Amino acid sequence: MKSNFKKLVFAALFAALSCVATMSIRIPTPGTGGYIHPGDAIVILSGVLLGPIYGGLAGGIGSAMADLIGGYFIYVPVTFMIKGIIALLCGFTYQWIAKSSKSRYAAVAIGGVIDMVFVTGGYYLCEIWLYGASGALASVPANLIQGISGLVIALILYPILISIPDLNRLSLRK
Repeated sequence: MKSNFKKLVFAALFAALSCVATMSIRIPTPGTGGYIHPGDAIVILSGVLLGPIYGGLAGGIGSAMADLIGGYFIYVPVTFMIKGIIALLCGFTYQWIAKSSKSRYAAVAIGGVIDMVFVTGGYYLCEIWLYGASGALASVPANLIQGISGLVIALILYPILISIPDLNRLSLRK
């Protein structure tokens, strides 16, 4: 029971971190009116550190809240699904691959690749309906840049966060 409560508290914390990281630094992108932000790193780390379910909820809710607060209302459900799926897949990947300290970093890096694929592909598919194929295609380079930065930031933050004993224990549980 105590472990589930800790996971719930950390999930709420990571949802808040995801929201703040998404809203704190915004680099506007052409075409769709979107922006590049560091929030994807927290989404990746949510899945890695909290596991698929709690991480998926934290990543999805936090990112969707950033869209809601930021006035991107049409993106709220799409963002919840895309970011939630990313964190879910990052969590499963970490559980499957992370057997040693070296493989844990590989799992985080693979999580970054998952993020790039799903952010780029997911928003492209969504934006086809909003802006047409050419408008949606305009967001692809920015989404790739966001994914690469999310991967790099996640790899930088991972050793810092994993040094927190409670997060380390949560991340190593299967």
